[in-house]
Amino acid sequence: MKKNTLLVLCCFLFTQMAMAQAPKWLEKSKRAVFSIVTYDEGGNILNNGNGFFVADNGTAVSDYTIFKGAARAVVIDSDGKQLNVDAILGANSLYDVVKFRVNTEGKKVAALTETAVPATGEEVYLMAYSTKKEQNFAKGTIEAVTDISDADKYYTLAMKLEEKSVSCPLMTADGKLFGVSQKADGNLAETKCYAVGTSYATALEIVALSANDPVLNSIGIRKGLPVNEEQALVFLIMASSHYNGEKYEALLNDFVMQFPNSADGYIRRAEYYLYNDTVAGIDKANADFAQALAVSTAKEEVHYTTAKTIYSYIINHGADESKNWTADRAFDEIEKAIAINPLPVYLSLQGDIAYMKQDYQSAYNSYIQVTKTEFASQALFFSAAKSKEQLGAEPQEVLALLDSCVARCPKPLMYADAPYVLERARLYMETEQYRKAMLDYDAYYAAANGSVNDYFFYLREQASLGARQYQRALDDIAKCIEMNPNEPLYHLELGLINLRVARYEQSIEALNNGIKLDGSNPDFYRLRGIAQVQLKQKNEACASFAKAKELGSEEVDELIEKNCK
Repeated sequence: MKKNTLLVLCCFLFTQMAMAQAPKWLEKSKRAVFSIVTYDEGGNILNNGNGFFVADNGTAVSDYTIFKGAARAVVIDSDGKQLNVDAILGANSLYDVVKFRVNTEGKKVAALTETAVPATGEEVYLMAYSTKKEQNFAKGTIEAVTDISDADKYYTLAMKLEEKSVSCPLMTADGKLFGVSQKADGNLAETKCYAVGTSYATALEIVALSANDPVLNSIGIRKGLPVNEEQALVFLIMASSHYNGEKYEALLNDFVMQFPNSADGYIRRAEYYLYNDTVAGIDKANADFAQALAVSTAKEEVHYTTAKTIYSYIINHGADESKNWTADRAFDEIEKAIAINPLPVYLSLQGDIAYMKQDYQSAYNSYIQVTKTEFASQALFFSAAKSKEQLGAEPQEVLALLDSCVARCPKPLMYADAPYVLERARLYMETEQYRKAMLDYDAYYAAANGSVNDYFFYLREQASLGARQYQRALDDIAKCIEMNPNEPLYHLELGLINLRVARYEQSIEALNNGIKLDGSNPDFYRLRGIAQVQLKQKNEACASFAKAKELGSEEVDELIEKNCK
């Protein structure tokens, strides 16, 4: 009995000695340490480890290896409560460290905020994760301190590190944080471990170009935003091509929360809503545009962006009268922008919206104002020309604007500007300026590097024929037939051109080929009859004229009167 009593007393004294050896700050500080579980995209457990809070808002650090490949992560705090990892705030694979944010549900958490830089030989403590009441720690000394940078250190410690104690906080004797524990490889693990300074870990950050960082992108959990607004905007732009809908929306929400007085956040979120939800998105977009207007110091920019967004939406989806998402609303918004600052870009959009409204005079007035500024461009002159044409202006007035348009195009003509000469060629044809039309078609062909269809060759053939460039017309219509041999019109044109150049046998051959494709067109028979007359084939010619008349041609009456009586 005495022996058992003595044993119990010894155990009690041993426990008291162990408790006495525990630092006074340990009980309070250990609440900052937590366990981490990461999951893959399929919801399977990927890794587990430790981490700790470095700010009471939920900012924490751990080792990068745990998070690599993870789609989701949770932490289990010292009370056993699970909290979701909300966003990654920085990562470095070389030093195997990651900074992230935990969703603490709006509550402050216990965090290790006091830091120090211990010297070689100094006694230090490792604070392990535990949900139990006993203090769970290890003690060792600093063997070496090396520089990562002027401010950041890397430590070698004389301390055996248990596998489950990796990424736990390392503390000085007076309870100040200095490092994140990392195990040593091989035999050294029995007596040594390493630590990256927490100043290095907490300094990790997301910057504008982080959207393309392969280390960060190896973690499937969404990323936080740069602390600088300008960099955060660049990050948003770059992240749009890497993030799926929900993650990108969360990023936009983060931006609005982080920079509540930035109109850009509300505008970009409004555009996102419209792109991803064409019905409910309008209501959300209207709310965000209204908030952008409320916080913006450059309200004309918000009016302009609102007008531009509505205009683009109508082009792609049509107007929505019920939500006031109309051309009239867009026009009203751009007028408000112009009233504050009549920038050329605003006037240009005003012209586009007016053209959409079929208010061609207003459109022309807006475009022509901009053409008188340094921002005059080929596109603006083209739009002015189209507005003028819709107003019923004389072709020469429209051509004068198109001439100004083409004159501003770079030489040699680029493919992006090629439609301008194509449009001018059309007007040249309408005004019987065939040679000019032919030259514009040539310019278009060169700009398109010869990548055109059969109808283009038909248009150029028409211009060449009008300009009496018969060989060119023959070459182009032959190309049409080569590309589309089943189009009767092309055979009719080939027959006509051959008739013009007195190649009567070739004309009849082409017309006969056309008749095989469309025997109901009287023009084939009328032209064939004319060619047959020239070849002194009177009976055949009269038969062709008779067929043309049977099919409804009134033009053959005179030919019949002259040749078949």
